[in-house]
Amino acid sequence: MNDPAAAPSGEPVILAFSGGLDTSWCVVHLREQMQRPVITVTVDTGGFDAAERAAIEQRALELGAERHILVDGRAAVFDRFVRFLVAGNCLRGGSYPLCVAAERIVQAEEIARVAAELGVDTIVHGSTGAGNDQIRFDVAFAVLLPDVTSLSPVRDLGPSRDDEFGDLERHGAEVDKSQRTYSVNRGLWGTTIGGGDLHHPAEPVPTDCWPDTTAPDDAPAGGEIVSIGFRAGVPVSLDGVDFDSPDLNGAELVATLNERAAAHGIGRGIHTGDTILGIKGRLAFEAPAATTLLFAHRELEKLVLTKRQQEWKDRLGAFYAGLVHEALYFDPVARDIEAFLASTQRAVTGTVRVRLVQGRIEVDGVTTDASLMGRLGAVYGEGSTGWTGADARGFARIYGLPSVLAARRDRDLFAPRTEDEA
Repeated sequence: MNDPAAAPSGEPVILAFSGGLDTSWCVVHLREQMQRPVITVTVDTGGFDAAERAAIEQRALELGAERHILVDGRAAVFDRFVRFLVAGNCLRGGSYPLCVAAERIVQAEEIARVAAELGVDTIVHGSTGAGNDQIRFDVAFAVLLPDVTSLSPVRDLGPSRDDEFGDLERHGAEVDKSQRTYSVNRGLWGTTIGGGDLHHPAEPVPTDCWPDTTAPDDAPAGGEIVSIGFRAGVPVSLDGVDFDSPDLNGAELVATLNERAAAHGIGRGIHTGDTILGIKGRLAFEAPAATTLLFAHRELEKLVLTKRQQEWKDRLGAFYAGLVHEALYFDPVARDIEAFLASTQRAVTGTVRVRLVQGRIEVDGVTTDASLMGRLGAVYGEGSTGWTGADARGFARIYGLPSVLAARRDRDLFAPRTEDEA
C-alpha cells in the first residue's frame, strides 16, 4: 500500500534516516503534522565514520525520534553486490560504477528486516519524486513487505529545499547551509554529487563539488603502485595484506583503497544518462576504489578468459548493471546472471599491479597461474610451436572465405559493365 491516508495516526513509523536535509525534515513532519512516533534507522553502507554515525544518532534524537537504530550494512554491500559488480565489470554508460544502487537495496532490506522484527506497519523514506531512489525503495519494500505501507512525504508533498530548511529552523534544528548547493551521497562503492551547476551539461564541472578526492593536478607526480590480489574474481588483498581473513574483510579492502586512490585523484567522473522515470539526469561521482578494482579486474580477465567468455560477459554484465541500477534486482533473471558471472570467475585468480598517478590508472604488471597466453608456445607476432606455417596459411584462406565469396558475388552482380558485356 502507498496511500498516506491509510496510515493511522499515533502508530509508530520507521524512517530510513541519513541525517541529511530530506530525512531530517521527515522526522519533524511525521511528528508534528502526522502525529506519528518515529523510529529512525540508519543503514551504514560505507558512507559514515564513527563520528558521523554518532552525530546522525544525536541529530535524530534531537529532532524528536523516539529511538534510533544503526545497522552495519558494509559487509553485505561487498559480499552480495561488489563481488558481482566487479565480476561483471559493471559500468553504467561506460563510466559510472553504480555508486548508489546496490547500497539502496541493502538499506531497504535491512530496514524491512527491522520493521518485521518490531512489527511496524509503516515505512517512510525521504526520496523526492524526480530521482531513482524512490523507485528502488518502493520496489524493494513491495517485494519484501507487501502488506506494509510505504510513504515518502518529500515526494508526496513536494516541499522545496528552502521550505525544508525553514521548517527545520522553526523547529530549532541546526541547519548546514552547504546542503543548499549539493546533495552528496557517500557509500562504500562511491559517492554521488548532485545539484548546483551539475544540472547544466553546457557548464564545466564546478571545482568545489568534489568532497573527498584530491585534484589530479595536485596529486603526487610520481604516483603510487598498488598490488591487488583476486581470488575467483573477488578482490581479496592489497599489497600482500589478506583482507579475506577473520580480522579483515572485503568492505575494509574497498574502504582502504578508497583512501589511497582518492589521494591520487582517481575515480572522479560525470555520468549523464537515462533515469528509471525516463528523463535524462546528470551527476558527478567519486569512486576511487571501484574505478581501480574494475580496471585491475578487467586486466586480469584479459589473460584468463576466452574471447567468447569476455564477449558474453560484456553483454550480460551491462544487462546486470541495468537491473541493479533500475530497481529490478529482485527479478529472478538477476540470479541467473549471477550464476553465469560466478562460473566465469573460477579461474580469475592472480595479482594485478597498477600505478595510480594524477587521476590515471596504468598497468604495471599481471601475475596469474591461469593465463591463457603462451600455453602452446605461441608468441603474438612472432611464432608458435603449436602449428606450422602451412597450417596458418590454410587457416587464413578458410577463415576469409565468407568475405571472398561475398566480394565475388558483388562483382558479378553489381560491378559496372562495358557496352560489349551488356
